[in-house]
Amino acid sequence: MIKRDGHIHTPYCPHGSKDSFSLYAEKAIESGLEEITFTEHAPLPEGFNDPVPEQDSGMKPADLEKYIQDLESVKKQYQKDLRIHTGLEIDYIEGFESQTIDFLNQYGFHLDDAILSVHFLKARGQYVCMDYSPESFEQLITLTGSTDLVHSLYYQTVLKSVQADLGPYKPKRIGHMTLAKKFQRLYPPLESHEDEIKQLLNAVKLHQLELDYNGAGTVKPHCQETYPTPAIASAAYKMGIDLVYGSDAHTADGLMQGTDQLIALNP
Repeated sequence: MIKRDGHIHTPYCPHGSKDSFSLYAEKAIESGLEEITFTEHAPLPEGFNDPVPEQDSGMKPADLEKYIQDLESVKKQYQKDLRIHTGLEIDYIEGFESQTIDFLNQYGFHLDDAILSVHFLKARGQYVCMDYSPESFEQLITLTGSTDLVHSLYYQTVLKSVQADLGPYKPKRIGHMTLAKKFQRLYPPLESHEDEIKQLLNAVKLHQLELDYNGAGTVKPHCQETYPTPAIASAAYKMGIDLVYGSDAHTADGLMQGTDQLIALNP
């Protein structure tokens, strides 16, 4: 039975729901969870222009202090029934490493846990949010030349995130490492990308990082599987890489999504 959810969003998410921290906590307790991490999308790096139309990919910088304060209050409120961690989902954006280091150095000491994720890919000099919509993924296909080249660019960028020296507060968990498969039923890759995935897993192991075993893909109509996939999760498990279940819930009802498809999970 799943006892920990390490990837949960909050009312501070600009593109999520306004479900309260308490509603998430109550739902977590009801679901039998003993430990959760709230991992709101951190503010995007200074100087980075959010390419999505609503420009709502990250938390507003002005909200960050209040987010941290609210979590301290919720921790105390539920301390008898639920272990709650303060976390963030930090974007790794190629070319903005120094700004990310500055952010982590300023706020990292507040965090109990964190995730490092890739959502934005740089292709032919422009940044595209890969998972925003089928249209954004199609834009990347046009920019790179093929679906498989989008997948390769994604895995290469995730590898850079694993290898990047982001300082002492670098997140220890890599988010949804097969997110490139979100629209796979619309734009199926022709190649397995086995070598790139193997290289990525070896780097995760070498740098002693964890993997976010993310259930959100199971409810995405064009994906319908976990990130990473069952085969990759199994390979990671056999390598001794820690897999931490994450619902990636953006509503309280999204907690526990995908748990029926988990095939390998470290205790």
